[in-house]
Amino acid sequence: MNRLIYLDNAATTQTDPQVVEAMLPFFTETYGNPAAIYGFAGASKAAVEQTREILAKNIHAMTREIYFTGGGSESDNWALKAVAEAYREKGRHLITTKIEHHAILHTCEWLEKHGYEVTYLDVDEHGLVKPEELEMAIRPDTILISVMAANNEIGTIEPLKEIGAIAGAHGVLFHTDAVQAFGHIPIDVNEMNIDLLSASGHKLNGPKGIGLLYVRKTVKLVSFIHGGAQERGRRAGTLNVPGIVGFGKAAELAFSQMESRMAYESSLRDHLIRRVLEEIPGSRLNGDSERRLPNNANLSFQGIDGNSLLILLDQNGVCGSAGSACASGSLDPSHVLLSIGVTKEEARGALRLTVSHQTSMEEIDQTVEILKNVVERLRAMEKIIYSKC
Repeated sequence: MNRLIYLDNAATTQTDPQVVEAMLPFFTETYGNPAAIYGFAGASKAAVEQTREILAKNIHAMTREIYFTGGGSESDNWALKAVAEAYREKGRHLITTKIEHHAILHTCEWLEKHGYEVTYLDVDEHGLVKPEELEMAIRPDTILISVMAANNEIGTIEPLKEIGAIAGAHGVLFHTDAVQAFGHIPIDVNEMNIDLLSASGHKLNGPKGIGLLYVRKTVKLVSFIHGGAQERGRRAGTLNVPGIVGFGKAAELAFSQMESRMAYESSLRDHLIRRVLEEIPGSRLNGDSERRLPNNANLSFQGIDGNSLLILLDQNGVCGSAGSACASGSLDPSHVLLSIGVTKEEARGALRLTVSHQTSMEEIDQTVEILKNVVERLRAMEKIIYSKC
């Protein structure tokens, strides 16, 4: 097998060695429960609060506005369900988009079964929300707008500042699922008028199983997990100190290197997209060509089955994805691609390749050569099959 070329960084990332090094003492040496009152636990508590400060600073929030969770999906669930419960006397209407992550969409479906109404906004052919349509959807009983910062499949970056301004003008809370964006592009919760924000550690070279929910201090927040006084009584359970420390270190590295990482990853992404579109007939780019995450390339190949494409790429040492890792194995075409007007056939032939600052230009060129051969092979197989029918 060829040397592994990992291009599925939207699904998860390699934990940075510096992150692992920062975490290790909290498994074997400084292992005290931060909720304990004796001195030995003090170091764990201090490390947790230091991480809270790092995370808050990088999105221009206050330290006490950061709550630790088990990951992005939990943060999304907590944000929507907590607002729905806390503000139900004001109204029972929420607004989101048709291209959200399933952690949002399935939570909205759950809320609909419990007496809430949800408006699912269309997006344009690039995956962008139209602010004027969003504003028209607001009703007197609207309590929350939830629009992702950047799409996990096609990489399109949404107009958060415009959405936040509209939400603020109408007195509606604004939540953003920033799992793909946090640590990859600048986010300022005050400038963008974001009231709640979800993020996850393993998307930026941190550990799995740790996330955050930012909640503006003026937002009413009800408890999500009951059973203890952790996280100021709102999220029970012994804190994952090693994971929290790792998340903090990963965020520290990502935000301090953001400018250089964005420039480098964008150059890899653009080189990959340009070569594929120029050298592989019947290929197309999905998502916005400019308002796009630095690491994301989502491409469709006419007459190709995406799962077959992934299998052959894997056999050649390339790791990619047909879309969201959370939906892998599904036979249904991507709801995101269908929402931007891609046909079912094109959606089934989609490939998401996501680079990182650890990816080399040589790996990109190798991937393109492998991809050219694989696509040609699959199309030749299709011709043989149809000729026999």
